Amino acid sequence: MNRIFRFSLLAALLIPMASCSLNMEPESTMTDAAYWKTEGDLRGACNRFYEQMNGNNDLGTGFSHDYRSDELSNNGRANGTSAGSWLIPSTNGAWTDAYWRIFIANNIIEKAPKADVSEEVLNKYLAEARFFRGFFYFELVKKYGDVPLLLKAINDTKDPDIKMPRTPRAEVIAQVYEDLEFAAKWLPDIDHTDKWGRASSDAALAMIARVGLYEGTHAKFHNTGINAEANLKKSVDAAEKVISSNRFELYPDFEGLFQIEAEGRGNKENIFVKEYGPNGAATTTHSNSRQMENAVSLTRNMVDLFLYTDGLPREKSPLKVSPETSYDDVFTDRDPRLGMTIYRIGEDAYKGPFKPFGFSTGYSLKKGFSLEQWNTSNKEYIDKMIIRYAEVLLTYAEALYELNGQISDSQLDMTVNAVRRRAGMPAMLTNAFVAQNGLDMREEIRRERTIEFIDENKRYDDIIRWKTAEEVLPVNIIGAKFISDESGKQREEYESHLTKAGVSNGAVRYGDEDDIYVIEYAEDRRFDPAKDYLYPVPLYEIAQSGGAVTQNPGWK
Repeated sequence: MNRIFRFSLLAALLIPMASCSLNMEPESTMTDAAYWKTEGDLRGACNRFYEQMNGNNDLGTGFSHDYRSDELSNNGRANGTSAGSWLIPSTNGAWTDAYWRIFIANNIIEKAPKADVSEEVLNKYLAEARFFRGFFYFELVKKYGDVPLLLKAINDTKDPDIKMPRTPRAEVIAQVYEDLEFAAKWLPDIDHTDKWGRASSDAALAMIARVGLYEGTHAKFHNTGINAEANLKKSVDAAEKVISSNRFELYPDFEGLFQIEAEGRGNKENIFVKEYGPNGAATTTHSNSRQMENAVSLTRNMVDLFLYTDGLPREKSPLKVSPETSYDDVFTDRDPRLGMTIYRIGEDAYKGPFKPFGFSTGYSLKKGFSLEQWNTSNKEYIDKMIIRYAEVLLTYAEALYELNGQISDSQLDMTVNAVRRRAGMPAMLTNAFVAQNGLDMREEIRRERTIEFIDENKRYDDIIRWKTAEEVLPVNIIGAKFISDESGKQREEYESHLTKAGVSNGAVRYGDEDDIYVIEYAEDRRFDPAKDYLYPVPLYEIAQSGGAVTQNPGWK
């Protein structure tokens, strides 16, 4: 926790930067008396959140693509979290970056009342600060469980709260709800924010829905003793408010949703975004498409989750092509989102028409790739969606089902089936269809969420809260089926590439298909449910707290 104090002096200098030129005076001459006077000062302080916001929706990583689950392969390079080979770090941005932003929020909440503004204006900026404080405390809880709940800006090394112990998870989440509910009350709705991209009351409600679903299902499946029903009810109620506002709708083109064409408030699916750019003169950028080139691929484990156009999964559908004799056979009679997520042979890709088995060991990711942005050489400026309306709809469906043990056909139609219709999927999900085909409604709702949000940093959080990580992580991670006659590569050349990449080069039988290549073998992967559902607390934080902050169970 002492790291928060180390950051506090720098934060005091940086907060004003957002609304004016950098003040180069020594800190000793820069006092609060020179700031916190006007609405512009409050706005400038809050601007810091948007500057530091990470568009990949996760702290402590430098990548737009999340390799912590069974979803994506980084060209066969094992991820420590996914493979269970991670160790206790000395420091971790997942902890320190979150507390850095929480300090900024606490500082604003304490200092903003000094400004000569109306109560309404004051509460608006307090609401922004509390939105982000709730956002980042939730990020901490997801990873670490109990964390120190610090609600003030520390500016004195003798303050005992520097060595505050961990606060029980339920208390932290109660504060998260309190902050987000304050934000929902005092922030303007999305159509009345004075600048696109700022937090809104709608974003706060969508966050409550997200938190409620996570905490409700986590409590339910981990049997933590926390009231799962109360959290799920919060999720349902908040989602209903967003839906009933009639301010949101699904963007008509799923593939175009992740391109420049869908930026801005003209896209009614956007609820909360990280702005980059401005377009054409980008000053804040990312490298999403560049990272995708020859490195980011979807695992076969995920490809096989996509339904066939009859609404049935691979293990049940008569539409399944088997044996596969073409790389593109996986697309035959499948949910259209599969073809919008990974490349077919010959489609315009990173360096001309797509050919499989170049560098990718799985199915090369297409979703969100922009050749125009790729050509900017790591200076991409497509805005990144942090919350979109489809998430609210599918959150609502899942929360309803987990709360009530059932979901009506009309509720399915406005949520799961709305998302399917947007993508052009012909088969709809109904209770009768589930019963007639021996399906499980919970699994079908989860499936829909998984395929809709591929490469949107949802999968790892989902398998943690569902308590299925112990089932889906310590298994063979499967890549593409090798079919040499159309790939332009011979098997020996492809296996040589795999060996050079450090990837296991054995082909296996997977289900009813031969020649499926293993990206990572199960024997090289592990997941210990006694410890791996939580991150290890960084050693520095334990040491600087004098041992008041303790390590998570099982980590040594």
